[in-house]
Formats: sequence, structure tokens, C-alpha cells
Amino acid sequence: MIKNYLLVAFRNLWRHRAFSLINILGLTVGLTAFFLIFLYVRFELSYDSFNTKADRIYRVVADIKTPTETLNSGGPAWAVGAFIKKEFPDEVEAAVRTDENSFLFRRGDVKYQEEHSLLADSDFFKVFDFKLIHGDPATCLREPMSVVLTESAAKKYFGSENPMGKTLIMTSDNFNTQVTGVMKDMPENSQIKADVIVSMTTRTSRARRLDSAWGNYGNRTFILLKPGINYKSFQNRLPAFLDKYDGGEMKSSQMFPTLFLEPLRWVYLYSTRDDSKTGHITNVYTFTIVALFILLIACFNFVNLTTARAAERAREVGIRKVVGAVKTQLSRQFIGESVVLCLIAFILALALTSALLPSFNNLSGKVISHTIFTHPQYILVLLAVALGVGILAGIYPALVLSSFKPVETLKGRFSTGTHGVFLRRGLVVVQFTISIGLIIGTIIVYSQMMYMRNADLGFNKTQKLVIDTEGDPARMAFRNALTTLPNVRSVSMAGSVPGGDNPGAYSQIQNVKGEMQIANLDLYFVDFDYIPQYQMKIIAGRAFSRDFGSDTTQAMIVNEAAVKDFGYRSPKDIIGRKFDQWGRSGMIIGVVKDFHFHSLQEVIKPLSIRIEPDGCYLVTAEVPSGPQLPETIAAIEKEWKKDMPHRPFSYYFLDEYFDRQYRAEDRFGKLFLDFAILAIFISCLGLLGLASYSTLQRTKEIGIRKVLGASVRGIVGLLSKEFVLLVGVAFVVATPVAWYLMNRWLQDFAYKVSIAWWVFAAAGLTALVIALLTVSFQAIRAALANPVQSLRTE
Repeated sequence: MIKNYLLVAFRNLWRHRAFSLINILGLTVGLTAFFLIFLYVRFELSYDSFNTKADRIYRVVADIKTPTETLNSGGPAWAVGAFIKKEFPDEVEAAVRTDENSFLFRRGDVKYQEEHSLLADSDFFKVFDFKLIHGDPATCLREPMSVVLTESAAKKYFGSENPMGKTLIMTSDNFNTQVTGVMKDMPENSQIKADVIVSMTTRTSRARRLDSAWGNYGNRTFILLKPGINYKSFQNRLPAFLDKYDGGEMKSSQMFPTLFLEPLRWVYLYSTRDDSKTGHITNVYTFTIVALFILLIACFNFVNLTTARAAERAREVGIRKVVGAVKTQLSRQFIGESVVLCLIAFILALALTSALLPSFNNLSGKVISHTIFTHPQYILVLLAVALGVGILAGIYPALVLSSFKPVETLKGRFSTGTHGVFLRRGLVVVQFTISIGLIIGTIIVYSQMMYMRNADLGFNKTQKLVIDTEGDPARMAFRNALTTLPNVRSVSMAGSVPGGDNPGAYSQIQNVKGEMQIANLDLYFVDFDYIPQYQMKIIAGRAFSRDFGSDTTQAMIVNEAAVKDFGYRSPKDIIGRKFDQWGRSGMIIGVVKDFHFHSLQEVIKPLSIRIEPDGCYLVTAEVPSGPQLPETIAAIEKEWKKDMPHRPFSYYFLDEYFDRQYRAEDRFGKLFLDFAILAIFISCLGLLGLASYSTLQRTKEIGIRKVLGASVRGIVGLLSKEFVLLVGVAFVVATPVAWYLMNRWLQDFAYKVSIAWWVFAAAGLTALVIALLTVSFQAIRAALANPVQSLRTE
């Protein structure tokens, strides 16, 4: 029986090759898109899951309340990690502080600026399950000057040699470090990433007060709670812990921290502290819904295309019933054909997914999977989905076809009923509702991205080449050498550039009441040439000047946001007011117009700017674009090798660097666009099926109209009118839903576009044109058909 079902199924698929191809193509594309999104979503949800103790690992974070604001810090004070295990031995099994750094390492002529370096306490390998190949996890990070290398880093410096016990020179101070461990490269789905791990005692042995610094923030601290400890109950005991050790300093500094615990698995997708969030749960939800929609559209297409062929198979059903076939047998036959078709699509989807996976990895910006066989169980999920689609999508056509009455079908009198018509139209409305919604979403996403890239940032980011000297003692000699190069228009030095990190500084600023108000201000260390080079606008007071000797120690410039923060109505009112910040005191001499020193997702925060040569390590050279650029870069590199030959030369352009902040949104937009195109493509296949069905049902009517003088244009308009109405209904449904969802998405941006009416009009018009182009193929073919042949169809 099964053999007969399969034989009939393949014969039927081959006999109607065009319909079968469209059906298989739609299902293949739908399953491929679903599988790729499934792999992406599973990868995003898997972050830090390799840690076997992940359910007991928590990140310690702090809300720091000052008289001016509440700061949401991604880590507590440095002393918290040093004291918390001692204070709570029955609750805390281990604690580890981590601090991201960039260190220069050398071995002979081999030198690398390790941008992904990490300082970590000795409990690092006790808390996290990063696998050591060589070394003792309990002791490898205990002593000062100990380093653990990843396999990749070990090969860079030592090739095939065993690096254990060997020496690497770290930083320009020529510290000799010893390799005490080699670990496997960190997994892609880890929020902690490093190529080199340096023992935290390397820092604390030189900065001995760091372990008792209760007002110094900047590290990330993780704790491993003992089994059975409720983290919320433990969290409630932390205020007393802070008060015990930090109560006096909190009152004197007027900074009152509150500690919270964030579950490790929660941090990547949900936390927004200190810009540590690199994932976004909204994106996961969005792509999950898109995957389900694409799968539904593919399923709907199957129903439409199969019922469109019902008329062709009606006599087959009648004959089968006459010779004794019962309804259940016919249902099994048609559901079996559906499953066979889905299994073919499943095999093709596997092949297509495998071929597209490298491109998808590039598009998503991470290796979500090396091959489709990395997780074989995921293939079983896709198989289950394909079988489910085959069964569910085949049920309705099977019920329709198996319910035909043999006498009527053999006489050519049959109908699928008004319920079937409404269902098919309803499915097309749903498909185009989704498609129009995705078109609206795509337009808004790209409008927001264009707005962020083209908005007035308050500074000039073009033709700025930035070189990080990493604080090398020869940086001033290098900076001065660049001013002599003919193609370098200007040179400046600073500790920060827009789009990069900048420290927060405990500050006291004289407010509008004359009081010294405490605040944590973002801080830029700059030289005299920085503000003019970046074309920042001074709107009150003056810029730094070499004509005023006190500017190097007793002058500060603030931005407009800081002016408002301290209660002043006008920028000029803050000029001459006192400041006290990080051991420097003096007067505010100027106000710079607000500029975006972070992405447009964030509001512009209060900023202070000071002259501080020791804090300036980034050299910015304004260079010409065009054919002179390679020559200019070569000249700059020559000066670098002359002054800092022990360091590798590297640079970046500020405009590209600033735009990196939008990489996640860029990738989201590209993925959104690609899947929107797939959804529209599959919807068009469904529309083609409904057009074929409608044309088939009205074959005789079209013949009569042509005999009576109807034009081709009139017949095409007649056949297209129904589909224009369906797209119109879809547009009415999609518009408010898309507006609501995209308005919610835009809430993540501090500076955003407004959703204009033309976005919806453009989306509706695009969908209408696509629908008409799809339908016109069948409509024109029917209108051009010989009316004699059309009248003979019945």
C-alpha cells in the first residue's frame, strides 16, 4: 500500500512539474530561511551555556547615586571583588575580577599589540569553564607576571614549541612575564573574550591600594555562589556589607552605591550597563517571529497551490471512489504526497543552508555554526518541522479533494465551496500583511541607519587618521614629527576620540546656587589643537590657548549638557565657575556645543574637557584623501618606526571607527531586508497559485467574454481586481501593527527619525506592484488564450 502511495505521488509530481517545482521551491526557501534563523537564535540564546556552573555565576553591578544623577555601572568598586568572598565564606565559593586591556607582547622579533588582553584574578578558571591544555587552573594566575595564552596566541609567539615556563616581554617597560598556562581558544558564544590572560596580581602588586579602593570603579566582577544559595536573598545582604566597609567614604564623597547580581546567562541579551550589552533579546524575538512567519507563508502556499489543482484531480478522485477507495485512503494518499514533497524540500534546504552558512556567518558578524552538522540534533528539528509542515499543510487539501462526490466529479460538476474560496483569500491576505509589514520595517530600519550616519554630530570626523601609541614615552616625539610631514594638515593628541571609550571622573562643579555639586562627568583629556582640529564649536567663553599658562592645570571646558546639569540657563553663566576633579582645581573657561561622543542611541551626557599631556595617547592626523593617501600613510609609518620601533604600527580612520557603533544595527537591517525579500518571494508564489486557480475556475467565462468582444486589457483588469482588493485589505491590517512594532523598536534610540506617512504609502505601493506583476503573468496568458479552446474546457 505504501509503495503504491509513493508511486502515485511521484507520478503525480512529475506529471505536474511546474506546480511541483513552485511548491518545492517555496518550501525549500521557507525551510532554509527558518533553519538559518533557528541556528542564529539558538546561538544567541546559548551564550555562556558552556559554563557548567552558569546557574550559580553572577555578575556584580552597581547603581551609584550622586546628588546629580544615578550611574548604572557594569561593575562594583575594585575592593568588592577582593572582600566579598572573605565576608561571605558560606555563600560565595569564588570571586573573580576581570579588566579588559590592550598589552604589547614581544618575543624576539615577534611582537603583537594584543587588543584582547584580560587581567583576571586567580579564581578565573574555577568560576569559568575555559579549558586549559597546559597548566594548573588553581595556580596559573596566582603569581604576578603570570600569563595564560590561548592556542592561537601560543602559536603566534612560539610556533610548535611548548610555551610553558617561557618568557614574554610585556609593555614598553620590558616586564618579563612567564607563560603559566595554555588554554583552548575561547568559544564564540562567550561574552568574555581574550587571547591573553594576565594575572590580576600583576596590577595589584604595583597598585597596592587597588584591593581596598571602594570608590574606584572600572572592573567587572563575577561571583560563584555555593549550591542552594538564593541569589536574591544574598543580594539583600549586600547593603550592610557596603556600609561596613564603605560607609564613611560614601558619605564623604556623596556617592551611594547599591549592588545587584545579574545571572551570567542573562547578561548578554538583557543587560545595558556600561554598554556591555552586545546582544539584544528584541532581535531574538524579532527573528523568531520572522522565521515562523516565513514558515507559515510557505505552508499557506502549499494549501493554495494544491487546492488550485483540485479541479485537475477531481476526476481522479471520482474514479478512485468508484473503484472502492474510501475517504481515509484518499486522505492518506494526499497527505503522503504532501509529506514526500516536504521531504524533497527538506533535503534541498539542507544543501542550500550548508551552501549559504558561510555567507550568513559573515552577514551576522559571528560564526554561529561552522557546518550544519556541528549540532546534528538541529537537523532532526528541521526534519520534524518539514514533516509537520507536510502533514498540517496537506490536511486541508486532502479533506477537500477526498470529499468530492464521484458522480458530480465524473460529470465535471464540482466545486470546492465558498469556505475554500474564503480560506484561500484569507491566506493571501495574511501573507501580504506579513510582507507589507516587513517592507515597512525595512524602510524604517534603513531610514534610521541613514539618519544616524548623516546626522550633524557636532564635530568633523572626515579625513581623521587615528594612531594609538598606547602611552609610549616616545609619543610626543612622534606627534611632533608628524607636524613636519607635507601632507599632514594638522595633528592633535587626546585620551579619547568620539565613538571610543572615555573615563568617568568624580567631580565637584560650582552650581547655579554657588554650591560645589558632586557629579561623575565623562572626561576628555586633550591638547591645545584637539578642539580646532575636530571643528568643535565653542559657544561661550574660549577654547584652550597656549597664551594662558594656567590652561594646562587650572582650566576646564564643559558641554551644554553639563551646563544644564548644574542648573544654568545660559552657557555663559557657567564661565568662571570653580571645579575640582581628580586632583586638579580651577575655573571653567568655555562651553563647547554638544557633540555626539557616543552613538545616537545614547543621549549626550555631561562632558568635561581638560588639558592633560600624561593622559593623551591617541594621535589624530588630518590627512588628504585620494591618491596622496597611501604616500602619506607610508610617511607616517616611517616616523613611527623611527620613534617606536618596538611597537607594531596600526591606525584607523575616525569615520569608520565611529560607524562601528552601528554594526549591530547594520547587521540587523541587512538580515531584516534579506528575510523580508524571502517572505515577499514566497508570498508571490502563493499569489501565483491563487491566480492560477482563479483563472482555471473562470476559463469558460473568459472565453465567452472574448467572443463577446472583451479586450485583453479588460480581461487582465477583471482577473487582477480581486487581488488588488486582497492587497488593499492586507495593507489596512499591516499598517497599524507595523507602526506600533517599529515605534517600539525606535524607542531604543535617543535620536531617531519620525515615522512619516510616505513609508506606509511606499510599502503598500511596492506590495501592489509586486502582486500585479505576479498576477499579470497568469492573467495575460488567460486573456490571450483561444476562446474556442476555453469554451471546450467544460
